Amino acid sequence: MTARDAALDPGPRRVLALASSALVVLVAEPLYLLVDTAVVGHLGAVPLAGLAVGGVVLAQVASLGTFLAYGTTARAARHHGAGDRPAAVAEGVAATWIALLVGALVVFAGWIAAPWLAGLLGGGGAVADAATGWLRIAVWGAPGILVALAGHGWMRGVQDTRRPIVVVLAGNGLSAITCPVLVYGAGPVPALGLEGSAWANVGAQAVVGVLFLVALARERMRHDAERSCRAGGGTLSLRPSMVDMRAQFGLGRDLLVRSAAFQACFLSATAVAARFGAPSVAAHQIVLQLWTFMVTVLDALAIAAQSLVGAALGAAAVGTARRVSSRVTRYGLVLGCFAGVVFAATAGVLPGVFTPDPAVRDVVPQAWWFFVALQPLAAYVFALDGVLLGAGDAAYLRRITVGSALGAFLPMIWLSLVLGWGLAGIWAGLSLFIAARAVAVGLRVRGEGWAVTGT
Repeated sequence: MTARDAALDPGPRRVLALASSALVVLVAEPLYLLVDTAVVGHLGAVPLAGLAVGGVVLAQVASLGTFLAYGTTARAARHHGAGDRPAAVAEGVAATWIALLVGALVVFAGWIAAPWLAGLLGGGGAVADAATGWLRIAVWGAPGILVALAGHGWMRGVQDTRRPIVVVLAGNGLSAITCPVLVYGAGPVPALGLEGSAWANVGAQAVVGVLFLVALARERMRHDAERSCRAGGGTLSLRPSMVDMRAQFGLGRDLLVRSAAFQACFLSATAVAARFGAPSVAAHQIVLQLWTFMVTVLDALAIAAQSLVGAALGAAAVGTARRVSSRVTRYGLVLGCFAGVVFAATAGVLPGVFTPDPAVRDVVPQAWWFFVALQPLAAYVFALDGVLLGAGDAAYLRRITVGSALGAFLPMIWLSLVLGWGLAGIWAGLSLFIAARAVAVGLRVRGEGWAVTGT
């Protein structure tokens, strides 16, 4: 280890501090979605299936918009590591303008396409009707979702661990309280049923989006105050910069294609599960939400890796970047093994929390044991994904994700429909998808091609 690497090494405590703060932010949304699923689940199988179909469509907005978080983190972290905070925050300004523009387009397109998307994924009938009503309301939260992703990106890049927690807990906490009130009704508030869930979602995303915009405005005021004291230095503008926005899209292109591959798989999985009936798609929704929750938990270490690896490479400390990679991988494997044990032990109890319907509970085991077995391997993959994202190695991640989707996950999903394998076939496809990516990211990190230094 060089003296420079030793000085820049964040150490295990810094890794865990960043991961724990990221964890609070990351689990807030899935926890709210689990509450939402449990609240709607007690309305019956059709509303829960409608939520599953509508929810997976809206999730594509967040997933396709992850380049605003991951790309911004990687670029902002390199500037932060090089000691240029205004340039790091400017990445957040560019990402926020992109979020607002894309969010407006999503609202327009989503409202128009909602019946078609719901029919395509839900197979028509009552489930598609329920999904359409939910989606046409929930899509209004898209700008807030995307602005939040941009906000998380630049704050993670500058290693700001406190403000994202306050923002996310404020929005999702309010929504978790209002969701059951709007769904079931209380006092003068009428029972809106499934649509109440959608309005609660919109409220949460609006609050979170506004708070991230306020954070950028405060950052500008702070910068101006510091600049006036120094009587010099660069500027931080909140106006859209085409140079910065083009740079964001350059990295975002690969991340968008990668996200599209993920979503082609999960949309196909929901569509195929719906063809096996409402109990199957409702059971898939329950296990998928738990999977999303655990992905989010495991991703906390990946986010710590993104920030620390990006900062280390921005400061030309390759040895530090490699040590961060080793640490997050070890911590992830321990966490994944622990999660697998917990979910195995609660297999007979946990599904019943989300639905009282015996037909739905009978189908859950078809997916459950794949979900349990995947936890350690998924932890390994997500940790190294974070390392490579922090290094800006998005092109490689795009290639392996698309290859694994086309070669493993998608064929298994559609074979499940043709051959009647049900949820077991769908989740076997996910297992092959994770395994293929594990081999690919492991080989990449062992090499030298990802550790490129500079801003």
